[in-house]
Parts: sequence; structure tokens; C-alpha cells
Amino acid sequence: MKKAILFDLDGTLWDSSAEVTWAWNDALEHLANRPERITTDDMHRFMGKMMDVIAAMMLPALPKDEQLRVMEICMNHEIEFLQTHPAHIYENEREILSELAKDYALGVVSNCQDGYIEVYLNQCGFSELFCDSESAGRTGMSKGQNIRLVMERQGITDCIYVGDTQGDADAAKEAEIPFIHAAYGFGKPDACDAAIHSLSELKAAAKTIFGD
Repeated sequence: MKKAILFDLDGTLWDSSAEVTWAWNDALEHLANRPERITTDDMHRFMGKMMDVIAAMMLPALPKDEQLRVMEICMNHEIEFLQTHPAHIYENEREILSELAKDYALGVVSNCQDGYIEVYLNQCGFSELFCDSESAGRTGMSKGQNIRLVMERQGITDCIYVGDTQGDADAAKEAEIPFIHAAYGFGKPDACDAAIHSLSELKAAAKTIFGD
């Protein structure tokens, strides 16, 4: 029996909203020649959603193909910007995940573009703690499908998904696994199996759900 905890990224393992907001606004102004500007509150609403959904929210007046073209410009600039402007990782994250990794396989599953999880793993300083990761940008699949993909790839029999939004709760339901709400993040899902207000509470919540 292989037990695992899979994580959403934004609002769960790090907060890149300020950095990504700056990068997107810079891209909109200087690379895409668009008048739109977004705020960090906008970014909090965007995070966790599929990229085509975000594009429609941010650029509703544009045709879909143009929305996606501008979105790609923003995402590429975001990756470049984050290389030299690290995002905020939560308090004691290394120590907490190191403890969890003694008992569980750890992984990251996000709706982000291909390459974004890799930026986090390159910057966090403890990438060796994660056995796998997957993104919608790489597979084109839903987050729930990607959760199942990682479970199958790693031979995981019992799994929990940790995230902060309704989309994360829906993904866990689609994957038919328990969901822990990271209530310190950006969203308020309508249901969860447990809620934590900091990463330090995750070990106890996981033990309760797994019955350890």
C-alpha cells in the first residue's frame, strides 16, 4: 500500500500572485500592446483555473484565438520573470514537507502551463522531496485526470489532494480521493474532508484521514 499527498501549487505551496501580476501587466503593456491591467486580487481569482478560462476572464472583449495568443505571451513572460524573482514559499515549508515525506509520497498537480511547476521545484530548495508532478499545460487534461495519472504512474493506492480553491475540491472529487482545504490560500470551496490554516497542521489532518 503506497500512500501519497498531492498538492496544488498556487496558494498551497507558494504565493506567486504579486510576481505573476507584475509580469502579466508588463507583458500586456510592452509585449502584447494591450490596455488591460490586472490586480493581485484578480490574480487570486484566476489562480487554479485552466488557462483558456483565465484568458476569457481577463480579455472578454477579444475573440478566443486572440485571448489565447495574448495569454501565451503573458505566461511565457511570467516564466522568464519568475526565474529571477522568486515567489513566496510558506513558513517552515521545507521542514514540514521533510517530515511528511518520511511517511508519504509527495507530488504536485496544477492547472498551470508546462514549466511553471519546474520553476517552483528549482527555486524551493527541496525538490528532492517530490516524487512526481503534472500540469494541464503538459497533458491537456483536467486536474482530476492528472491526479489519477500521477497515482497510476507512481503506484499510489491511497491519496489525499491538498488545495485552496473550489477547482481543487472538484478535482479531488473527480479523482475520487479525499480533499484537504488549504484555508490560508485564495479560495473557499463548498466542501472538504478537512481544513488547515497553515501547512503545520497538515500532518495531523493527513493522519486522521489516512487512519494512521
